[in-house]
Amino acid sequence: MKYVIEREIPNAGALTEEQLRDVSLRSIAVLEELGSSIQWLHSFVTDDKVYCVYIAPDEATIRRHAEKVGLPANRISAVRRLLDPVNAQ
Repeated sequence: MKYVIEREIPNAGALTEEQLRDVSLRSIAVLEELGSSIQWLHSFVTDDKVYCVYIAPDEATIRRHAEKVGLPANRISAVRRLLDPVNAQ
């Protein structure tokens, strides 16, 4: 199942490329440790939040990943449908 994770991180938009890379590498290391049941697709960094899209079997796996990386997972939402210009027609 696909999930969107909302992470409240004050001043996230001001993080340097190096800081973002460090967090990304920690996340990837934990993903490898957890196995192939969880996959990080991409993230969107805004001023004070980071929105991540993952594929995982359940919310508990997402929370376990966040705890091991040391990141908040303030809200986890299961994606029910995808809308885009191509499938909206």
